[in-house]
Amino acid sequence: MTTKTKPSKTETIKERAIYVYLPTQCITQKWKKLAKNSGVSVSKFVIEHVENSLQQEENKQAYISRVELLDEMKKIKEENEKLHKDNKMLDNLVARLEEELRGHRVKPFLEENFARIRKYEIELIKLLKSRGEVRKEGVLEPLGINPMDTDVVKGIKKQIENLERYGLVKDMGGKWRWKG
Repeated sequence: MTTKTKPSKTETIKERAIYVYLPTQCITQKWKKLAKNSGVSVSKFVIEHVENSLQQEENKQAYISRVELLDEMKKIKEENEKLHKDNKMLDNLVARLEEELRGHRVKPFLEENFARIRKYEIELIKLLKSRGEVRKEGVLEPLGINPMDTDVVKGIKKQIENLERYGLVKDMGGKWRWKG
């Protein structure tokens, strides 16, 4: 019993070949150069352009030419770049606003005679709870605090000292340990 298999591309090459003789060598070189610049073989280049022409003649709306696709891709890339820049700008703005907000939140911890309720930095509490132990020099970075912002650093230190007085944190020398 023999099974019929699909002929390979090599076996059908003569049946699929069309020989095209261009009017001049200049046109031949031009097509080869255009194909190379497009990053495709001459055969694929010719196929794309012939198919494009046939589809346009048949007025098929669903067919988009390579040139149109390239134009659309260029527009999308430009839009993506603009959105990337906008996103970066917004990220920087959010970071500045968070830094400013943090400065306002630590202010009550810097005032000795502050009589109202002080709100703790929730991210500080989460950091201490989740890690169990945190090296003293490793507290600022996960919170996104600039070590040069002395008021914020002092405010965080005061919060940790208060947590220690409440028995929630223990000073282990080079580390803070959450006892909560």
